[in-house]
Amino acid sequence: MLDDDLRKDFDALLPGATGEAGPSRRTALKVLGAGYAAAAGTAMAQTAVRTPADGLTVGEISYEVNGFKVPAYRAAPAGRTGLPVVLVIQEIFGVHEYIADTARRFARAGYLAIAPELYARQGDPAGYGEIAKLQAEVVSRVPDAQVMADLDGALKWAAANGGDAGKAAITGFCWGGRITWLYAAQGPVKAGVAWYGRLVGSATEATPKHPVDLAASLKAPVLGLYGAADTGIPLDTVDKMKAVLANGSPAAKASQFVVYPDAPHAFHADYRPSFRQGPAEDGWKRALAWFKANGVA
Repeated sequence: MLDDDLRKDFDALLPGATGEAGPSRRTALKVLGAGYAAAAGTAMAQTAVRTPADGLTVGEISYEVNGFKVPAYRAAPAGRTGLPVVLVIQEIFGVHEYIADTARRFARAGYLAIAPELYARQGDPAGYGEIAKLQAEVVSRVPDAQVMADLDGALKWAAANGGDAGKAAITGFCWGGRITWLYAAQGPVKAGVAWYGRLVGSATEATPKHPVDLAASLKAPVLGLYGAADTGIPLDTVDKMKAVLANGSPAAKASQFVVYPDAPHAFHADYRPSFRQGPAEDGWKRALAWFKANGVA
């Protein structure tokens, strides 16, 4: 059974969950997993962005955290060092082609982008064709503390492989949007951009705190990009978050929200019917500008 928080996430994903399940073999970084293909349906061929890799260094890497090798996808301008770093945090479907493409987009903007597979210890999302089952069997078992440590490890890897960890940022989508807020409260980043990440929730062993609980102590300002038609994230939770931020740390007070009228959950996900080109393109421009304004780029 899903708890209330996971059920809300599941309900928010429904508008994009069309089409038949595709391949189920594990290829999170190279081909489509079942969950990704199921969500994509026929929309993928029409709207999915294809960012070329020419001039970039791309592919799978791994780094060790507490004795475990965390797999990740990285993309960076070829032959360059001292690059600003951006951590790209997955949706609930894991690191699939859309997330890899997003990393390549950042690389083309001059970043070393790293997308860690943050469920790697708990399971492979590519083997799931049902969102509810993925939520219950994998996502709900991923501890926030584990994720925070894996993100620290990604920055350490970046610092040793052409990145400037002193100019680091984080961005994430859906599940990763929530993680973006959490990491901005404790991680060594200069800015974050959270795309429709859940802000409130019940405390569990794996998720003891939620963004609203940590908002007042942010160490890095966050730009929240949300949709007014998101059925899983009511606007009153955005208002609650704003109120906490307004009375928090300097980074909390500097944080901002943009709420797009009529935009649903996952409006940036160009491989799904939830995609909205206008908000997606505007949000992308704002994200790059936000990083630059906060000393990342």
